[in-house]
Formats: sequence, C-alpha cells, structure tokens
Amino acid sequence: MKKTIFTLAIATALMTTIIACSKEETKTTETPTATPTLYERVGGATMVNDPNNTGMMIEQGRLTLRAVVDSSILVIAADTQMTKFFPVLFAELGANNTTGLMALSKNFTDFMCFATGCKNASYLYTGMNMKDAHNPAKNNRMGVKASKADFDKFVGDIGIGLAKNGVTAANNEKLVNDLVALLYTTEADIVQQ
Repeated sequence: MKKTIFTLAIATALMTTIIACSKEETKTTETPTATPTLYERVGGATMVNDPNNTGMMIEQGRLTLRAVVDSSILVIAADTQMTKFFPVLFAELGANNTTGLMALSKNFTDFMCFATGCKNASYLYTGMNMKDAHNPAKNNRMGVKASKADFDKFVGDIGIGLAKNGVTAANNEKLVNDLVALLYTTEADIVQQ
C-alpha cells in the first residue's frame, strides 16, 4: 500500500511537472502581436462622427490625416516659397472656386491613408503617381518642378500642420519621425530639378 501511494505521488508530481513545462512552453512560443500601422497609430478604423459632415461617420485615422492635410495646405498656401507650385489653385481660389482645393485635400488625404496602411477601400488613393503629379508637363495644375530645398520646405510645412493638430516631437517623437520618414519615401519622385 505504501509502495502504491509512493508511486502515485511520484506519478502525480511528474505529471504536474510535465503540465507546468508544457504551459511554460506555450507562453514562450506565442506569436508576438503585430506592430500597428501608422494608420492605426493615428486612430485606425474606429468610427467617429465627422465634424465636417453632420450625421456622417468617418474612421478616426482618416479624420486625423484629413485634419493634418487641411492644416498643412493652409501652411503651404501661406508659405511664399511654396506658392509657385499652385498657380491654378490660387487662381481658382481668387475666383471663389474651391473645387480644386477640395480635390487636393481629398487626394492628399487619400494618399496619406493609403501610405499609412488604411485597409478601407473607399479611402484608397486613385490619383496620379507621385512622379506625374509633380511634373508640370504631366499635370497642368503643377506650376514648376520641385528642388530638394522645396521638398524639405514642404516636409517642414507638413510638420507645422502636424503640430497644429497636437502631434509634435515633444509629445510623440516616434510618430512624427515615422510620418516624416514616410514623406521622404516620395522624395525621388517629387524632386525633379
């Protein structure tokens, strides 16, 4: 009887050890969670009220990017170094025609949604490729070709647009750096002089 109890005790201890080890293995072999996309980091697909369209919903990521784009467009429009790129747009605005401005905002927002990892097909960019969009010979809305200095100024103006929406290196350096790095992936296509 003592021998049977002793054997059961050893068997129980062995089974407990095996179960504990297998649980430990499970913990160490779990797949790590995926790094969130830039789109997810600026709000992602969470639906919120669209402040520009009463009664409509919008993904928080798109709303954030649209706000940054719209703020950046205003900064760029006030930047005398950048106005040479948009003579058609400024002529339209001078005639109280905002259709070009609205199209620019939508296209730039769509592009930013696409580039940051948005999965919503209704937000995907369908405009011209970056090289053609920034070449006056292919896009009659573009005034002149951009230099490296112009591109750097553009990125700086986007940084001001980010700051106007509460996104600064002081409060979210990694996000700002990642968004700037994303913009610089387009440099080779945009800088054409």
